[in-house]
Amino acid sequence: MSKRIIIYTAEDVAKHNCASNCWISRNGKVYNVTEFLNDHPGGDDVILKYAGKDVGEVMKDKNEHDHSESAYEMLDEYIIGRLGTESTTVSDDWEATDDFHPDDTDEVKDFEKNQFLDLRKPLLRQVWEANWSKLYYLQQVHQPRHLPEPARFFGPDILEYNTRTVWYVVPMFWGPIAAYLFLRSVLQWSGPLPPFTSKPALPLPALFMVPAANYIKTLVCFFVGNAIWTLLEYFIHRFIFHIDALLPDHRAFLTLHFLMHGVHHYLPMDRLRLVMPPALFFILQTPFTRLAHMIFPAPIANGIISGAFTFYILYDCMHYALHHTKLPAYFREMKKYHLAHHYKNFDLGFGVTSKIWDYVFNTVLPV
Repeated sequence: MSKRIIIYTAEDVAKHNCASNCWISRNGKVYNVTEFLNDHPGGDDVILKYAGKDVGEVMKDKNEHDHSESAYEMLDEYIIGRLGTESTTVSDDWEATDDFHPDDTDEVKDFEKNQFLDLRKPLLRQVWEANWSKLYYLQQVHQPRHLPEPARFFGPDILEYNTRTVWYVVPMFWGPIAAYLFLRSVLQWSGPLPPFTSKPALPLPALFMVPAANYIKTLVCFFVGNAIWTLLEYFIHRFIFHIDALLPDHRAFLTLHFLMHGVHHYLPMDRLRLVMPPALFFILQTPFTRLAHMIFPAPIANGIISGAFTFYILYDCMHYALHHTKLPAYFREMKKYHLAHHYKNFDLGFGVTSKIWDYVFNTVLPV
């Protein structure tokens, strides 16, 4: 077969089931027989009866329609792809244990069986140059694999290092920013401050002179920010990271999906890709922080943002812990819940720090 033969799922084939767009499958191969309908000796109605389906058994059935060897040879002229494996790891009967740890994936056997990604080679170029349909990509990327060491995204080390983030980078980077915004909010209740770009330093001695009411107001905004983050956490996870249904079937969008969240479902225990690189979170937070400053006065906006950033730090650190750390009772429950999102049903259970919005929007995942 040509390298450009595309790997499809049975669901891909089933969508092409009419006279203007007629696909069939046989012996693992996929055929587009639309142009052959009018030339079929037995009439187009025989093929249309099985449009979008597998015709392997039908073509052997002499009572249905007898086929010569030349008919099979003619069919090969219309081949457009092949069916990928239907094997799955995610299962409705999966149960998490406190000491859960997946078995290592055999890279050679996995690639031979699925023809998806070769885990022995850098992944990003493979995704970009891939010959799968969107549905096959989504089917495979949601079937978890596990390696003892992080998989490579790039060949060159200088690029590879930028794709890996240890968990403590998140509090080290965003913690001081959250604290700065909190203090800026406290001071701004007593009057405006110079713009950050012209004078970033805060008059820290003034913090001992501001009224206690300033701290109370900022704390209220801070807790509002906490609540807003939990909602954003849910919506970003569900409607941005899991945008599967609306994802265009184009390699640019599949690659973007893989970078944003697909790789996490493909390799959920990869310890260096469990928290967001600061650059990625900076991009994601920018429209939301700008919106906060458009809607609210500066002290309210900064108080809310500091609370949201603090809960983001909690979220990312907790996310790492849910995959790799032994935890107290509440967190053990959330660990089972989150791992079930990976190994049981990835269309439910979007909460990481809590299940509250899953209850509100009816996406609770039974564990």
